[in-house]
Amino acid sequence: MQAEDVKRHLEAHLPGTRVVVEGQGCDFQLNLISDDLAALRPVKRQQQVYAHLNEWIADGSIHAVTMNFFTQAAWAERA
Repeated sequence: MQAEDVKRHLEAHLPGTRVVVEGQGCDFQLNLISDDLAALRPVKRQQQVYAHLNEWIADGSIHAVTMNFFTQAAWAERA
C-alpha cells in the first residue's frame, strides 16, 4: 500500500478534507485538515475516516493507522 493511494482515496471520499499521509507499507500516520472533521467529537471523526479504510484494514493492506485532526487555521499555524 502506498501513502499516495491512501491520500487520494480519502480526499475523494471526504470532500473538503486535505490529507497528509506519512508512512509506508501497512502503517500510516494521517494528518487530516478539515474544519468539518475537526468540529466532530473524536470518535465520530475516526468513524468517518475508518468507514473509508475498512476494506483495506480487513484485507491486511493497512495494519496500523494514527490520525491527527486539524482545522485549516491550526494547520497553517504549524508552518
